Amino acid sequence: MRGRFITLEGIDGAGKSTHLEWLARRLGERGLRVKLTREPGGTALGEELRSLVLARRQSLHPDTEALLMFAARREHLERVIVPALESGTWVVCDRFTDATYAYQASGSGIAWERIAVLEQWAQRGLQPDLTFVLDVEPQVGRQRARSQKQPDRFESEEQAFFQRVREGYLRRAKECPGRIRVIDANGPMIQIQNELEKIISSFCSESVK
Repeated sequence: MRGRFITLEGIDGAGKSTHLEWLARRLGERGLRVKLTREPGGTALGEELRSLVLARRQSLHPDTEALLMFAARREHLERVIVPALESGTWVVCDRFTDATYAYQASGSGIAWERIAVLEQWAQRGLQPDLTFVLDVEPQVGRQRARSQKQPDRFESEEQAFFQRVREGYLRRAKECPGRIRVIDANGPMIQIQNELEKIISSFCSESVK
């Protein structure tokens, strides 16, 4: 049986890293093989491109940034994601193409339609089976992100940028209601994980039928 592809999305400070590890552990407890990965990254080339894109020492043109994201994504799909799914492994990924719509399109102003062309070209129709968008108020996300580590280039953006990114995620959720589930991530961790647990339990039950 083909594995399932699950992605976690949200603005910086939404808590993706914490819930990503929790989700992978919960799936493993159900007897599933799980591959945990991230974007940009996931491969040797992807990690190099990640360092380039996130570096604070330089500013990339939004078009360049989007093309680098999809270059890393194509390699990620070819080397990691597709082989894992075909072997029956469930893939849990920190960000995927919804992030490109949110950050490069909504945040940085690239036309939505241009991202859609790159998406079709790089992914060849492959989409996540389930996506969680951890939705948090931008000011809350910024406070969380800055308290945890030295901010990267994206995390150093102004609050208005993150408001546009959030709006991009919510627009994407409206476009893909069957795949994307928006989770209120402003509250306590236990409340968020209870909501995730309900959805993933139902999803796992449907997937093994």
